[in-house]
Amino acid sequence: MSIPAISSLAFLTPGNFADDDPYTGLEETLRLFEYGERLGYDGSWIRQRHLEHGVGSAAVFLAAAGQRTERVELGTAVIPIGYENPFRLAEDLALADVLSRGRLQAGFSTGMPHAELLGDLVHDGDWRDLDLSYGRIARVIDHLRGDYLGAPDTVIQSPGNTQRPRLQPHNPGLSDRVWYGGGSLRSIRWAAEHGLNLLSGNIVTGEGTDDFTTAQLTLLTEYRRALTEDRPTRVALGRVIVPFDSADATTRARYREYAAGRHARTLAPQGPKRILFAPDVVGTADQILEQLTADPVVTAVSELRLELPYEFHRDDYEQILHDVRHLIAPELGWQPDTASTAEAPG
Repeated sequence: MSIPAISSLAFLTPGNFADDDPYTGLEETLRLFEYGERLGYDGSWIRQRHLEHGVGSAAVFLAAAGQRTERVELGTAVIPIGYENPFRLAEDLALADVLSRGRLQAGFSTGMPHAELLGDLVHDGDWRDLDLSYGRIARVIDHLRGDYLGAPDTVIQSPGNTQRPRLQPHNPGLSDRVWYGGGSLRSIRWAAEHGLNLLSGNIVTGEGTDDFTTAQLTLLTEYRRALTEDRPTRVALGRVIVPFDSADATTRARYREYAAGRHARTLAPQGPKRILFAPDVVGTADQILEQLTADPVVTAVSELRLELPYEFHRDDYEQILHDVRHLIAPELGWQPDTASTAEAPG
């Protein structure tokens, strides 16, 4: 059995808030980012969700998070590209990156959830004929690279100066910090061929197998085989991990109930696309470590991202982050940045 060697630890949170009090929920999520940094986590990621009680613009939220943190990477997981104007999104991401001093990690996916409700509100004309897939992501990346627009002699006049036009502000490192959330062989190959970093979570497509672990290992192998660029890329693995060592009895029972309610979906492929789900990893630290060290996917990566459950509360999230940081991650080989681990009250 291989021994895990996790060198980077991050978490992904849904950014929940109440319908009648969005500020409180968003503020608690910002405080969770601060708490994660104090614990020594390497990355804090936010989901982007539309029409839900969650963050509708990851770039805006992370611009705020960048002012509340100093060291931790700030990630989007993931931005559904179908809703976005490539140039305007690139502007927002670039601005958030500069404000955070180069800590942004921009994650994308294809498609457009709730398309029948939002398609006509977002796009002019028949959006069904538009490229809402890989080509749209490629356009964002092209803008982030900061190529000049127009002919070599094209300039624009502004009150401050005369300059060649390109995306502003421009941080040349951001285009290397683009991630793709891939769950199918086709998406994995596209990400690899374009030199993107890979987010692989607890949902994949069953292609030739009904077994989640087999399918995910196949995706990782194919991604590494298909890489075409010389520069190094990163692979981050997402897992729903819920330890309850420091939780009270009521909270433990609620965690078990949460996992039990999601277990049936892991027993067989779901829907016409044959979606496979990984089981949630819930229990004591010792029980979780037994499962993770026996998981060949965990031993195949060096970056682990905790996917925090939906609709939990900030106290729950902090307890989960605390237990993973102290009881689980060190046993997987991870060590925190010693310069940033002075814990303070949440």
